[in-house]
Amino acid sequence: MSTLVRISESASRRLSERAAREGTSSTALLNRLIQEGFDQLDHPGIVFRGPISDRRAALAAGPDVWEVVARLQELDGPVERRIAVLSQQSDLQSRKIEIAIAYARAHGSEIVERIDRNREAAETIRRPEWARPG
Repeated sequence: MSTLVRISESASRRLSERAAREGTSSTALLNRLIQEGFDQLDHPGIVFRGPISDRRAALAAGPDVWEVVARLQELDGPVERRIAVLSQQSDLQSRKIEIAIAYARAHGSEIVERIDRNREAAETIRRPEWARPG
C-alpha cells in the first residue's frame, strides 16, 4: 500500500540530510521512523539504538530488551518471581522489566533472533582458536 504524505519543507530537508548521512533513502528512513514511532507510542519507555543496519529496542536509560529477556530466561519460577529476582539483582525497577516483556511479546521473533545471535557469538568466543570456523 502506498500513501501520499505531505510534510513541511523543513522536515523534508531534515529527512533528506539524515538519509544521506545514514546512506539510505528518504523513504526507507521515513518508514523506519514511523515504525519505531508507533512502537514507542505502543510501548512507552522503549527507545531504539544502534546504526541503521542494526537497530534494537531498549529501555530508556537501561539495557536492550533482548538482554532483559535473555536474563529472565536464565531464571527459574513463574514470571512474577523472575521479575522480582531480576529487579533485586539489577538496578531495574519491576515496571521497566514489565515494559521490556510487553515489547518482547509484541515482537517475539525479533527478540528471539537477537538472543540467538548473541548466544552464537558468545559460543564462538568461548571456543578455542583452533576450533573456530573460518
